[in-house]
Amino acid sequence: MTENYPAELRSDAELDETLSLPTNQLVGFMKRIPGDIMILGIAGKMGITLGLAARRAIDAAGVKKEVIGVSRFSDPDSRTLLEGHGIKTLACDLLDRASVAQLPLIPNIIYMAGRKFGTDGSEDLTWIMNTEVPANVCNHFTGTNIVAFSTGCVYPLLPLGQIGCTEENSPAPVGEYAQSCLGRERVFQYYSRAGKIKSLLFRLNYAIDLRYGVLHDLAMKIMNDEAVDLGMGYFNAIWQGDANVQALLSLEHCASPAAILNITGPETVSVRYAAAELARVMEKDVSFVGEPVDKSYLNNAARAAALFGYPRVSLLQMIRWTGLWVKNGHRSLGKPTHFEVNDGKF
Repeated sequence: MTENYPAELRSDAELDETLSLPTNQLVGFMKRIPGDIMILGIAGKMGITLGLAARRAIDAAGVKKEVIGVSRFSDPDSRTLLEGHGIKTLACDLLDRASVAQLPLIPNIIYMAGRKFGTDGSEDLTWIMNTEVPANVCNHFTGTNIVAFSTGCVYPLLPLGQIGCTEENSPAPVGEYAQSCLGRERVFQYYSRAGKIKSLLFRLNYAIDLRYGVLHDLAMKIMNDEAVDLGMGYFNAIWQGDANVQALLSLEHCASPAAILNITGPETVSVRYAAAELARVMEKDVSFVGEPVDKSYLNNAARAAALFGYPRVSLLQMIRWTGLWVKNGHRSLGKPTHFEVNDGKF
């Protein structure tokens, strides 16, 4: 299908519509893949629009298939939104093994549950959420395909000038959050190698939604006349709508042992450049503090690009949308990415 993106996004509804736009490739995939799709942790930052993208692709494909969203649903509005778009919802605490055992056995699982923010000082809770919950899921959903969301933070920080970590790079996580994410991956790898599931580790950084994300963090600094920290001088980013499509398409690439796939945009983005472009769009001044450290989380997503094509939304389009969104006072989720952290403490 042909994208006809607006010059500006003016509401949550318009943003969700754009983030959930499926591709022809995804529609064709929905015609091929057997069975329903379940999204575990659907009420998180990215899960809702991923669920909407799946539902829209299925409808466009003209096939009968359910999208089932699972979460604790502490925010009832998210459940109402999903059900209003034809997504079946189930309330479940994934840390409770007995509750997980009551979930219907679905052949295609997108696993999005996890904990990051607040890790520093509550490391035990982060570890239990990021390692025991995957074990609960893998013990129940045997014989399934599971795309397990992970992070590029499991890789080492790299100096600028290198090609970025590929899937062949060995993990070297910094700090307990990243270490627990590697722990989550190891659980999925164990159950995949044992032949109980097929899985794909979806190493994503960083998804861009106008209500949060690296560009949103920078735009908020500019809007509030705060200096932009150049300590982490570079980053990778991808439009969340493109990451949604790639996550669903990844169900066809699950394997035993587990497959690994880096997901991000093609550019190595300078923080200074992105902030200057945002300031131009926002008609604001920008100031900087600090000097870039010669190490950043830089990942190479060439393998994903070969499988799925390049992202539809360009870096400059993301910058323009984000700058106008923040300038005009639209909603923020209030969840900074802390992308500038380089000591692993989130």
